[in-house]
Amino acid sequence: MRAYPSVIKSKLPQVGTTIFTVMSQLANEHQAINLSQGFPDFKSDEELIKMVSEAMQKGFNQYAPMPGLMALREEIAKKVALLYSVDYDPETEITVTAGGTQAIYTAIAATISEGDEVIIFTPAYDCYEPAVELNGGKVVFIQLLAPDYSVDWNLVKKLINQRTKMIIINTPHNPTGKILSKNDMLSLEKIVSNTDIVVLSDEVYEHIIFDKQKHQSACKFPHLAERSFIVASFGKTFHNTGWKMGYCLAPKNLMKEFRKAHQFIVFSVNTPIQYALTEYLKNENNYLSLSAFYQEKRDFFVNSIKNSKFQVLPSQGTYFQLLSYANISDEKDTDFAIRLTKEFKIASIPVSVFYHKNVDEKILRFCFAKKQETLEQAAEILNRIS
Repeated sequence: MRAYPSVIKSKLPQVGTTIFTVMSQLANEHQAINLSQGFPDFKSDEELIKMVSEAMQKGFNQYAPMPGLMALREEIAKKVALLYSVDYDPETEITVTAGGTQAIYTAIAATISEGDEVIIFTPAYDCYEPAVELNGGKVVFIQLLAPDYSVDWNLVKKLINQRTKMIIINTPHNPTGKILSKNDMLSLEKIVSNTDIVVLSDEVYEHIIFDKQKHQSACKFPHLAERSFIVASFGKTFHNTGWKMGYCLAPKNLMKEFRKAHQFIVFSVNTPIQYALTEYLKNENNYLSLSAFYQEKRDFFVNSIKNSKFQVLPSQGTYFQLLSYANISDEKDTDFAIRLTKEFKIASIPVSVFYHKNVDEKILRFCFAKKQETLEQAAEILNRIS
């Protein structure tokens, strides 16, 4: 019989099953409306699905080039130039990835070594901290607080030292729906100029931004762009999160290191979907129309619960809406979220899980990337909770 070690030391001893999996399982178990995990309940564009099928039928089913199809990288470069008036070289500065999470992990794996410090703003998406820890880095947390979740750039400046290697930003921000302003980006640019600090800019919701505001991509600021990995997601943009398709932008010197790690983490990603996305991106309206599409859903959801006891915290972007239940209950947000799922049949995510210290501000996150009938049913439930 094969011998196994009696004890394996965990590299992530504090990590268990993610809250997204827990709440989705709970929603399924209790047949609840699932506004917890961030995925649409409506179909992707049939035209895009047809393009994938056609690529498969044409035989495009073997490995793609490691950095992605050149034709797709060229279309990505055109999109970035159209949106931000910035040129990225598709040969050396764009890599297609297996979703945004893989791009984030790869950027961290390529640059973070034992003892390096990485600044993360909490509440934060849950993949940042484990990726840093797995690569020997140390996370330095800066806490953002409701209701505005603004960044104290003076505090950021104070926490930077010779061990600071990376700052991770996320705009539009999951879970809060906050966006970083032009002044925020200029403040960050000033702080990192004349340092060796790398910026990892998670911009997977770049096309979902509301009220005629503009997305302030890191690529628009020259002294940020020269040191930034910028992560984007086709899954978030085109309503097919299960396809796990995204890409990373970075200057040539950073992308060279990114690809060294990328080739061993995933090598290359789904070939027929890359062919389909190449064609689909040629119609600019396929992504330029997204903000209006989701703002209509946000506004419908918010207006539908205006008479409830929940307090709406403004969502400037993403397809998430924060609701405070402070006028309803003093329960911990984790307990309240579970009770809503079991008793009222509606699932959400407690925002405390996005903090490193489980800060409980009596706020839940709801995903409104849903069909209108789903949002109507959800609103009906929320309106009768007291």
